[in-house]
Amino acid sequence: MSTLTIFNAARPAAAEHAPVQQARAIPAVVGADLEVPVKGGKLVGYANLDYAASAPCLEPVSAAVAAALPAYSSVHRGAGYASQLTTARYEQARHTVRAFVGARSDDAVIFTRNTTDATNLLAGCLPGGTTVVVFDTEHHASLLPWENAVRLAPPAFPGEAVRAADEALAAIDGPKLLVVTAASNVTGELWPIAALAHIAHRHGARILVDAAQLVPHRPVNLTALDLDYVAFSGHKLYAPFGAGVLVGRRDWLSDGTPYLKGGGAVRSVGESTEWHEDAEPRHEAGTPNVLGAIALAAACDALTATGWTPLVREEERLIARLRAGLAAIDGVRELSLWGPEHPRVGIVSFTVDGYSAREVAEALSSEYGIGVRDGKFCAHPFVRHLLGTADGGCEDDTASAVRASIGVGTTQEHVDRLVSALRDLVSR
Repeated sequence: MSTLTIFNAARPAAAEHAPVQQARAIPAVVGADLEVPVKGGKLVGYANLDYAASAPCLEPVSAAVAAALPAYSSVHRGAGYASQLTTARYEQARHTVRAFVGARSDDAVIFTRNTTDATNLLAGCLPGGTTVVVFDTEHHASLLPWENAVRLAPPAFPGEAVRAADEALAAIDGPKLLVVTAASNVTGELWPIAALAHIAHRHGARILVDAAQLVPHRPVNLTALDLDYVAFSGHKLYAPFGAGVLVGRRDWLSDGTPYLKGGGAVRSVGESTEWHEDAEPRHEAGTPNVLGAIALAAACDALTATGWTPLVREEERLIARLRAGLAAIDGVRELSLWGPEHPRVGIVSFTVDGYSAREVAEALSSEYGIGVRDGKFCAHPFVRHLLGTADGGCEDDTASAVRASIGVGTTQEHVDRLVSALRDLVSR
């Protein structure tokens, strides 16, 4: 019996218990009823506003992992039923992720640990002499892995980003790669990735898009946008089981030095080693994170089944309410690269006069049961640019901000509690 036959045979029973109307509802998150202690010993419902760091697990994702556990086994090697079934589930996850991002039929889908891992994998596969063009607004995962990089200053508006990339790429001979985020992990602002992809290809370059902060909030279609590579993490996509993915053109990946050297990456080992030519086995040596891949695919399925319209509508309602509330508080300043009207996902960073970012975050947690992020968000040059501070040490609290981020499971009460808490802090 083939692995595909085994996999398909295992599916109908689960489908029989999934009514269509339930599949269209916005899924719940695990831990929605979590209570946390605040000063005085009282327990309050946790207001998780730290989705941009790691999103909570969707209940359908938790269920998918639980369903896979009884037959969990090794993949690609065993002849036993459990191994064949687990292999089929693992490979089905690859197909699900491919469809989720609208990849081309011949694109590679390589499971990694996270976005950082995926980006470093691609960095090791670049043709010799490749020059990378990257903005100083990027997350460190996109800023640091490259041996030969041209770093561009933060652009004053989207059109300037396109112009700067155009000029930089035109000045480079040889292979080149443009690296850019789809949505900023600091401000949530959306970048003009379609226009940047067009510019890159006009100069014979390729483009890698960091989609970690986009895929939990908006649909992505790699083919329609004409992107060469996208990378993202499961832990930001409601699948916190340690898997990420790199999706994109196969040739560089199939020719590149294997990311890990070990079992599964080779065809044969003797006096010399013959590596797999296919990108997926070539870069997935060892036993992969099968449950992480299954979880990632389950999150893709859950969001696709829900449909993006209700998800985006609710997010836009809540983030608009949050930003309006922050704007009404004297002493609170929202950080933005391209102004308050520029489209963004559910992320907002801000400062509070009279408080360090750490003091604000600690007060929100200990007094109000609110979880936010403080710091430079692994984007030190960008945060310093937004704050207008001189380039200083990484632990300089004066060059930090507070970030609130929302997603599936965020409620209006969470948003209103944050605004009220900040109003209290400012009034002291």
